[in-house]
Amino acid sequence: MKLFPADQRIGLGGAPLGSMLGEVSDADAVATVNAAWDEGWRFFDTAPHYGLGLAEERLAPGLAGKPRADYVLSSKVGRIIYEADTAAPDDEGFLVTTRRRRRWDFSRDGVLQSIEDSLRRIGTDRLDVVFVHDPDDHFDEAVATAFPTLIELRDQGVIGAIGSGMNQTAMLTRFVREVDIDVIMLAGRYTLIDPDGLDDVLPACVENDVQVVAVGIFNSGLLSQPRPAPGATFNYEPAAGALVDKANQLADLCETHGTTLPAAALAFPLAHPAVAGIAVGCRTPEEVHTNATLARTTVPTALWSDLKSAGLLREDAPTPS
Repeated sequence: MKLFPADQRIGLGGAPLGSMLGEVSDADAVATVNAAWDEGWRFFDTAPHYGLGLAEERLAPGLAGKPRADYVLSSKVGRIIYEADTAAPDDEGFLVTTRRRRRWDFSRDGVLQSIEDSLRRIGTDRLDVVFVHDPDDHFDEAVATAFPTLIELRDQGVIGAIGSGMNQTAMLTRFVREVDIDVIMLAGRYTLIDPDGLDDVLPACVENDVQVVAVGIFNSGLLSQPRPAPGATFNYEPAAGALVDKANQLADLCETHGTTLPAAALAFPLAHPAVAGIAVGCRTPEEVHTNATLARTTVPTALWSDLKSAGLLREDAPTPS
């Protein structure tokens, strides 16, 4: 299935709608979804993990009334959300206090329950894409039960495409080569500062006709500003000095060519033949409009060759033309 329109290869990543690393109001979350729609974005990604179901619930009013055939909706399986007796703050990076908890479950029953729960929270009748989410410590169960269940649902026409979303490349490469999947969500491993997906998973995707949705393209913040901000993070941890220095060197060359670091970071992944599109996490309408403007920016072609000449970009990295 086609995940992105040919002229709009950017979509909305839903983790911030679950108050990831900062509180987001219901009103701002819905306004963010509407802003993405107004910008022409037609890919929306979410997961039960994000805010313990909150991101899915906030996506619902944002998409309500919009033609269901006009957008692609993805969610994930692997974590079941359940109710505990008492409310508590979430301990996995989402600023929510709730009775809800999560548990790992890659079983057939868990996959079916997770999909049913997601449909209810989002208020829709189908998911176009379902990813097996973060099975880093659950490879055997994912292969034995989660993927076969999703393949069965895909073959029945219940869902459109299946895959896995992870922050690493090694296991994703195994899934691409060993499981009949359609798409992967590659988080943080194919970016302007960390293109390591070139070593294994991206060639495997080309060889096996598997599409890639690149996410985490700002590496949690290091590449999101024209210059790394004080306290900038890389993969949700304080960025090492060497990475900050490299980001500033990237920014220097971007400025020389009349563009910006985030504009180049948005453009870079889209040049790879396996990458169908990107999804960007946003928490306000302003962030959507800023990223949409950057995505429409033409990055000078000469920048890419200069980055390679300076040793700031791998020679084998495909670049926009």
